[in-house]
Amino acid sequence: MLSRSVSWCSKPRGSSAGYRTQSSRRSTRVYAGTTSSNDFKNGLTIEIDGAPYKVVEFQHVKPGKGSAFVRSKIKNLLTGNTNEKTFRAGEKVDTADIVRSKRQYTYKDGEDFCFMDMETYDESRLQEDEWAKFLKEGMQVEICEWNGKVIDVALPNTVELLVVECDPGLKGDTSGGGSKPAKVETGATVTVPLFVQIDDVIQVDTRTGDYLGRA
Repeated sequence: MLSRSVSWCSKPRGSSAGYRTQSSRRSTRVYAGTTSSNDFKNGLTIEIDGAPYKVVEFQHVKPGKGSAFVRSKIKNLLTGNTNEKTFRAGEKVDTADIVRSKRQYTYKDGEDFCFMDMETYDESRLQEDEWAKFLKEGMQVEICEWNGKVIDVALPNTVELLVVECDPGLKGDTSGGGSKPAKVETGATVTVPLFVQIDDVIQVDTRTGDYLGRA
């Protein structure tokens, strides 16, 4: 899906156990290795049965009887499917060999979203996926490659978006107590408080789609 390959970093010699990172001015590479389920964090990219997954949610559970475990929700970055998986506490998990590079979203051409490396001016074209819901022209993003294939696009955690369509707001009511759907400039729908009106600029968490407040 990537029109030109990302600049790869050379792998360091004398590597030890665990996963490692190496950065250049334009990209960061996370080498394959292992991590513990105790060290899970949202966004961690792991490899299961030869496929890359992203940890979406996780919860450490310590039952009254039996062994502790980690309940997780993981997303297959090749298929887009999300499923739940349980790991033993302290279980060793493979991490994926990933290259992350900075790009700027410049324009849409038909079904293609066009991104540019602002140093080399190389252009990448990607087809629409879930990440496009809150993508604004000019936005800086991080493109994630695995085995030479783009598998994910990471937007900033929060973004400011213009409300273009919603039911009339309740003027002066900022106490909450109700919600309604609102369409924002990117075409996505966000659940907002009743007082939000057309032409308001709101802050949205791109990871969850949640309304955070007015900008």
